[in-house]
Amino acid sequence: MHFSTTRALAIIVFSAIVCALAVPNLFAPATFDALPGALKRKMVLGLDLQGGSHLLLQVDADFVRKEKGENLRDDVRRVLRDAKIGYTNLALQGLTVSVRIREEKDVQEALRKLRELSQPLAGVFSGSNIQDLEITETGGLIRLTISNAGIIQRIGQSVEQSIEIVRKRVDELGTVEPSIQRQGLDRILVQVPGLDNPKRLIDLIGQTAKLTFRMVDLTTSVQQAQASPPADSEVLQSNEGQPYVIEKRVVVAGEDLIDAQPSTDQRSGEWVVNFRFNSAGARRFANATRDNVGRPFAIVLDNKVISAPNIREPILGGQGQISGSFTAQTANDLAILLRAGALPAPLTVIEERTVGAGLGGDSIQAGLKAAWIGSIFVIIFMFVTYGLFGLFANIAVAVNVGMILGILSLLGATLTLPGIAGIVLTVGIAVDSNVLIYERIREEVRAGRSALSALNAGFDRALATILDSNLTTFIAAVVLFYVGTGPVRGFAVTFGIGILTTLFTAFTFTRLLVALWYHWWRPKTLPI
Repeated sequence: MHFSTTRALAIIVFSAIVCALAVPNLFAPATFDALPGALKRKMVLGLDLQGGSHLLLQVDADFVRKEKGENLRDDVRRVLRDAKIGYTNLALQGLTVSVRIREEKDVQEALRKLRELSQPLAGVFSGSNIQDLEITETGGLIRLTISNAGIIQRIGQSVEQSIEIVRKRVDELGTVEPSIQRQGLDRILVQVPGLDNPKRLIDLIGQTAKLTFRMVDLTTSVQQAQASPPADSEVLQSNEGQPYVIEKRVVVAGEDLIDAQPSTDQRSGEWVVNFRFNSAGARRFANATRDNVGRPFAIVLDNKVISAPNIREPILGGQGQISGSFTAQTANDLAILLRAGALPAPLTVIEERTVGAGLGGDSIQAGLKAAWIGSIFVIIFMFVTYGLFGLFANIAVAVNVGMILGILSLLGATLTLPGIAGIVLTVGIAVDSNVLIYERIREEVRAGRSALSALNAGFDRALATILDSNLTTFIAAVVLFYVGTGPVRGFAVTFGIGILTTLFTAFTFTRLLVALWYHWWRPKTLPI
């Protein structure tokens, strides 16, 4: 039971600092905003506590299938052309691309080249012989069919890529701790606490945001193109409904953008979006504008013409400007979309709801009420059962809860209603650790040990039991965190942190309190 002055001060100071991290949660918003940057740390209330927007999105699987089929057809055309193999009747039907090889002597070479397009499936299929393509040949007619496993893998890849892009877009809104996670094969769950305008959220994350820069076709009129569509051009409309004949050839794609920022035009005062290309995009853009001075080019977003300005002079710096009757918000939203990148497939909203702050307030009150009632019963039980030692345990449990809140604040973690339940459960586990220690001390007193010897033996011999029980519980919390989603993970985080702080307070803080009391009073018998 000996603590050096340095060790005792270290325990007290460390506990006080960690508990103090939770204090900013009590400040009013204006006071919190005035804090220095390093101190601006607090817990974020989850969707179930402060309200917000809840969206369930679905990746367009039909679009993924169609795109994969079209990409396969283009790959077949490229491979056969590069190999200088003659072919006819290249066609796409559903998930099957068929092509007839003209010369019989070229069939085997064509098969060898086309089999290189088939790839073994990664992930759960790794180590197996499952391929993403099934290739057959009959009388010079080669069929390449995308396998069902290949489609499932491509949809999964589209979902994972969409999650990252949606996360970037939502983060740009300035919201804190959005929850974005996969559900099932092709769905994404988006929960944004504190955001009560789901329409803007839908507008922002629902757009594919596929940006292309293309030339306007001046060789044919809109009426002629609508009556007889040219092979290399298509008719697209602006947001105002004005039609344009746009070349299908892409001069520069949105993938070459490295930055996009909203701004105001110095001449007109209108809102615009300034963009900047990478070196490859800047080179292609410079060549296109140099070769087409005087011609209009179109900026196309999701098959809508945003603007179609004339090229007055070559644009050589890799920078440009998008105008189109923007407001401050629409210019900012477009810049967000361009910075985050295009979605690999359209997203459909299949569930939308807004959780009101009133419901969140009721949840907070219910959670706090449960916490207070549970804590009061624990305090009474410890006082009745262990007297003065119960007071030490109650002080340690209070410090324990303060440390949990402090660590959650330091991490900027999201506190949900299940998280509050995790804290309440931690109080019970912390008390349980003290009960094990105190019962062991009682046994040592009954065995005839002196007061000091009983205290030492009680803390030392209870250590193994407490470590074992808390370690198994901590493993369960880790499994919940990695396997669970949403509220389950919130419970696992607070519960896991609570187990670690319980071990600290049980074997350092409670022991320190008992040691200080013993060395101050030097009792002959223990009031336990």
